[in-house]
Amino acid sequence: MNIQTILNFELLGNTTLRWLIALVVSVLVFILLRIVRRIFRNRINRLAKRSAIYVDDLITGLLGTTQSFFFFGLALYVGSTLLIFDEGVSRLINQGITLLFLAQATLWGDYGIRKSIAHYSSQEGSSGSTRTTLSAINFIARLILFSLLILFALDNLGINITTLVAGLGVTSIAVALAVQNILGDLFSSLSIVIDKPFEIGDFIVIGEFSGTVENIGLRSTRLRSLSGEQLVFANNDMMVSRIRNYKRMQERRLAFTIGVTYDTPAEKLKLIPEIIKTAIERQENTRFDRSHFSTFGDFSLIFETVYYMLKPDYALYMDTQQAINLELIERFSEKGIDFAFPTQTLHVQTRLEQNGNKGLQA
Repeated sequence: MNIQTILNFELLGNTTLRWLIALVVSVLVFILLRIVRRIFRNRINRLAKRSAIYVDDLITGLLGTTQSFFFFGLALYVGSTLLIFDEGVSRLINQGITLLFLAQATLWGDYGIRKSIAHYSSQEGSSGSTRTTLSAINFIARLILFSLLILFALDNLGINITTLVAGLGVTSIAVALAVQNILGDLFSSLSIVIDKPFEIGDFIVIGEFSGTVENIGLRSTRLRSLSGEQLVFANNDMMVSRIRNYKRMQERRLAFTIGVTYDTPAEKLKLIPEIIKTAIERQENTRFDRSHFSTFGDFSLIFETVYYMLKPDYALYMDTQQAINLELIERFSEKGIDFAFPTQTLHVQTRLEQNGNKGLQA
């Protein structure tokens, strides 16, 4: 038997020569894919070392989870395109490569979810409650991923999943309706973790309630009020409310008014804005904005003043305002300017004076 006879020998409708060519192409594709993976992985590793970008590490990890069996199956599929098969064998090959891709996609998705959750959990300031929430999100996300991929795999194998999907859909709707409040709080917890409108230790105001955030759980958030009691809010209620976060205040705007007596001379009234400005600027961490004689009150001439604290700390603001008030008292005393206080002037006329006036009129 000569070589020509061997090369022309047919197996499954293809000659030995075609099988050899397909095998060589498969081997070359397999080697090429591994080389390309190594090149990309090395380059991205170098980029990751020079930068702190999370995406570089994620791509490196995804390349690392790309298994050799995936490359091997992909190489065989490329080689099989050079061969001629009947419809049944072609269908099996397509199903096989699809299942192979789904298996690799499962590894990619699982790694991406775990890596992202770990990245958020390791961030500075991440609390125990945040990590608990992320663990629950990790479980739910991976469950959804595996469920979808299993459904795709069953559909690829020719199994009719329409009834199964419909049944799961009806069941999911029933479960969702039964636990809609819990699911709402769970997804709100996810929003809080990702969007971060507030964090542990922030002082926030929600409607008429205020306090320091102590815990952010899967279903509720707990605050410690200034009076000492604990306030518990459902996460869903938190996300539909207007939240004021004082911890993130960069500057504090302050406005106050003082009143002086109506008998204060105009020359001294002109000095008051400058006196107030000097008193504010003498304090640290302040920025003067304005001070004006604003209005005529019922029993005083009112001056309105606005300034900014460059640090948001409330205790620091109170210390500064106290120092400003004490200095204003000293300066006003030096200038002979009197602060106003609620007064009433009564005009009293005796009956004798009234009779005397009537006599004179007569």
